Amino acid sequence: MSVSSVQSYSKVTELLRLEASSIERAADNLDPAQIERALAMISECSGKIIVIGIGKSGVIAQKIAQTLTSTGTVGIFVHPSDALHGGLGIISTGDVVIALSNSGETDEILALLPALKQRNAPVIAIVGNMQSSLARKADTVLDASVDKEACPLNLAPTTSTTVALAIGDALAMTVMESRGLTEEDFAANHPAGRLGKRLTLRVEDLMHDSPNVTPDASWIDVVKAISKFALGAVNVVDGGGRLIGIVTDGDLRRTIERTDPTKLTDLTANSMMTPDPVSTTPDTLAYDALRSMEDRSSQISVLPVTDDNGKCVGIVRLHDIVRSGL
Repeated sequence: MSVSSVQSYSKVTELLRLEASSIERAADNLDPAQIERALAMISECSGKIIVIGIGKSGVIAQKIAQTLTSTGTVGIFVHPSDALHGGLGIISTGDVVIALSNSGETDEILALLPALKQRNAPVIAIVGNMQSSLARKADTVLDASVDKEACPLNLAPTTSTTVALAIGDALAMTVMESRGLTEEDFAANHPAGRLGKRLTLRVEDLMHDSPNVTPDASWIDVVKAISKFALGAVNVVDGGGRLIGIVTDGDLRRTIERTDPTKLTDLTANSMMTPDPVSTTPDTLAYDALRSMEDRSSQISVLPVTDDNGKCVGIVRLHDIVRSGL
């Protein structure tokens, strides 16, 4: 039986507000001393942060572990059942365990506690029942209780898992900030993401070997060089290999169009080139090179690449940078 679009919209927004209000309530319910202790345990951990949970709580535990790892704190998800059957070997002295359980009575987690104690691995519990066995036995306990699940039967873990995830995210972000993680640090853990590429990918990773001609090269030689390297341009260099100009496909066409056919044999790279062109260096961020190509009144599609002495070492194309995913 279907419901009207108005009823559907109303129900969706109602449930979103329910979950949002539950997170607000959790913020009010958290004990400041317990939060401070949990943050200190994570920040001062000399080993790994082991995050455990079963079922939906296990999925949330995986997300928290991944968030910790991507923001500078080594987090590993360990399934409690696997830990009880050999996986416990990954947990050692110096590790800190974050255990998620809405009921606080998850059998596998409770069965794991004695082994964690033997390894001197303190436990931070994120639970929905502050009177539960897990809450009583944990070294630190964070209240993730909710009044009602978003499930119409009040059964499926929805609001409770949202609150647990929010608490985990808040812990990870607070520790990240306290450690002074920079954009560059974050990008180093995300080299395939757009932000990571913008902060790590450099011109030297994308550039081609420098296609060079001398200033006295004939227009035929310039055409041959452009065709040979297929980069849409050639660098014009002096006897020491230092950049003095660039000839692009466009420069070549425009020069030939305005030249008397009887004087084409007199054309040289020097007469066709754009002198002192915009250039870049190998260690320049590819994103910065992209901006220098695009953020101008007349967009350019290639950049000569020079070393600290002005010697041509390559050429990078706008096409190469865009194709890299920046």
